[in-house]
Amino acid sequence: MSDMNVEFSVIVPVYNRPDEVRELLESLSNQTDSGFETVIVDDGSSVPCREVCRRFEDRLRLKYFFKPNSGRSDTRNFGMTHASGNYFIVFDSDCILPPHYIATVRRNLLNDYTDCYGGPDCADASFSGLQKAVNYAMTSFFTTGGIRGGTRRTEKFSPRSFNMGLSKEVFLKTGGYKNMIGEDIDLSIRIKSAGYRTTLFKDAYVFHKRRMSFGKFFRQVNTFGKGRILLHYIHKGSLKTVHLLPAFFVVGHILLFALSLVFLNLWFLFPLGCYVLLLFTDSLLKNGNLRVAAASVIAAYIQLTGYGLGLMEEFIFRKASKKTQEELYKG
Repeated sequence: MSDMNVEFSVIVPVYNRPDEVRELLESLSNQTDSGFETVIVDDGSSVPCREVCRRFEDRLRLKYFFKPNSGRSDTRNFGMTHASGNYFIVFDSDCILPPHYIATVRRNLLNDYTDCYGGPDCADASFSGLQKAVNYAMTSFFTTGGIRGGTRRTEKFSPRSFNMGLSKEVFLKTGGYKNMIGEDIDLSIRIKSAGYRTTLFKDAYVFHKRRMSFGKFFRQVNTFGKGRILLHYIHKGSLKTVHLLPAFFVVGHILLFALSLVFLNLWFLFPLGCYVLLLFTDSLLKNGNLRVAAASVIAAYIQLTGYGLGLMEEFIFRKASKKTQEELYKG
């Protein structure tokens, strides 16, 4: 496929985030490759971003839509349905792009075309300490095992919808996203099942400016854990050992603390101290800040504990799984 017939459409679902959209549009307007259109879909926001979009109409080929609230999956599908390109690039509204992003994706597709790709997320130097800590927890090999873009096994990579591209052909074949937890991984699995290829473009990264507290972060990763079990019931064989590690993390901590109390021996906590030191040192080397390193340890524990608890809860009670399966396959 040549660059003459790759026509990009950037798809961004939005819900009450006009400031995020402004930062994203600013980064899109600064791309070295301007060969794309931008489709912003406001999902029934009470604080729309229409006026923000109008400020960029002279700098971008921009389409703005406002629709009744129906969730992020329907909103992404709506955007792709109304896009004019033949290759869709999907972002979350809290992403900021480096200037070379579009050019990087085009070069990768020219060199080794793929029907669907995903890219990693990074923390920009301007991010707050909390944002850098959460980014570390979500991307470090010592927390997520590299499955969000740090792995070298790119053929096994499942693109995430905060930074994901797919061809129009794939969208039409699969029907796009479903309204469910883990919708992006579900779509990746269905894309592969349809005979298409997904891969990782490690150099097509975004700055993911997550705006959250530690409490919101816990709720988010807890939901991710529940979603992994839901995916297991829908797509048999999709649950791998690496996905169970957060559950082992929670159980292991409980066991070590219990042993230290029963035997009144703090040496049982030595492995935990080593892990904390590993996280702190690794984050310090990457971020160069003591406070960020300390916050990274907290964020890592929230990430692993929240995900592990969500995974175990859903495995035992199956509340979300049963409800979602009924909604997806009713009739």
